[in-house]
Amino acid sequence: MPTGVAMRDARRQLFDAAERILLRDGPHALTSRAVTTEAGCAKGVLHRHFADFDAFLAELVLDRIARLDGRSAALRAAAGNGTVVGNLATALTELFDAVAVSIVGLVIFRDDLRARLRAAGSTGVPLLTEATTMVAAYLAAERDLGRLAADADVETLAPTLIGAVHLLFADRGSGPPDAGAVRRVVSAVVGGALPGDGRAHADAPQPRSPDR
Repeated sequence: MPTGVAMRDARRQLFDAAERILLRDGPHALTSRAVTTEAGCAKGVLHRHFADFDAFLAELVLDRIARLDGRSAALRAAAGNGTVVGNLATALTELFDAVAVSIVGLVIFRDDLRARLRAAGSTGVPLLTEATTMVAAYLAAERDLGRLAADADVETLAPTLIGAVHLLFADRGSGPPDAGAVRRVVSAVVGGALPGDGRAHADAPQPRSPDR
């Protein structure tokens, strides 16, 4: 491996290399040697930027969590447009790409990684917890617009959606679910909270509240 070549933005290159491994081979293949080999650098490069491999993994997860800010803003901006089911299905399909699903697997099965993430302020199952907050904020916005029932329990609907859709994507061997499967799950979870016969009209645009 090259040892004398300076890496521009080494942290980003290492993160990108780790994500390529997760996408191609899954979490079981993610080792420090695999990451540096994929990045085309000496193994010592990783240890110059991170205390150890678990520190690297924690920063990788936190980097992925930080990217949710943009997704959250986009989903929040969609409130009042399209359909609630359609907006959620699109956002959750984008959220649960193969890398995100693999990262959740890493978090669940590596105790030291979870401890580091808790120390950094992330609670529950990191990434899933932040995704739940994103969905709850969107549902609350739709409720304020009258596109969800006034008594819709968004704090229960949001984790239910995240858990149910995550299960659809969690089986790497079968490939990602089709769009129709995602929409059916989303509709089953939120259909009862849509105004009127919500389940029957889940894919029809719901009007804004007349006083909005």
